[in-house]
Amino acid sequence: MKLSAKSRYAARLLLELTLHKEETPVRTAVLSEHTGITVQFIEQIIRPLKKAELVKSVRGAAGGHLLNKDPKEITLGDIVRTTEGSITIVDCIECEDECVRSSTCPTRSVWERASKAMEKELDAVTLYDLMNDTNGCVQQ
Repeated sequence: MKLSAKSRYAARLLLELTLHKEETPVRTAVLSEHTGITVQFIEQIIRPLKKAELVKSVRGAAGGHLLNKDPKEITLGDIVRTTEGSITIVDCIECEDECVRSSTCPTRSVWERASKAMEKELDAVTLYDLMNDTNGCVQQ
């Protein structure tokens, strides 16, 4: 499975908001400058993050975006599920009807185990971990 730019950029945006956790809302233009993501793409990415209550937005002159949860509570798995819909490497894992061979497929169980392993790893890393390098990740 190759993660979409949307997932990678959502993680980058949430990390940027984590840096400003105790501050005022961060404007989209500032997020764009700090992350290198276009304003238009940020607006597309923010919508599902708000719907999942990972981000909240404030309107007005002093408006912008804020992290809506503690960074220790937001995992990379949450981010990927919010932007991708699921963490599976093949469609038949979520819906057996996607493939007529699902019930007899000799490789389906391997794809299922691989998907679960990836999900477990992504769920083990929080924004807090990334910001504090507690899982061997590089700080931004």
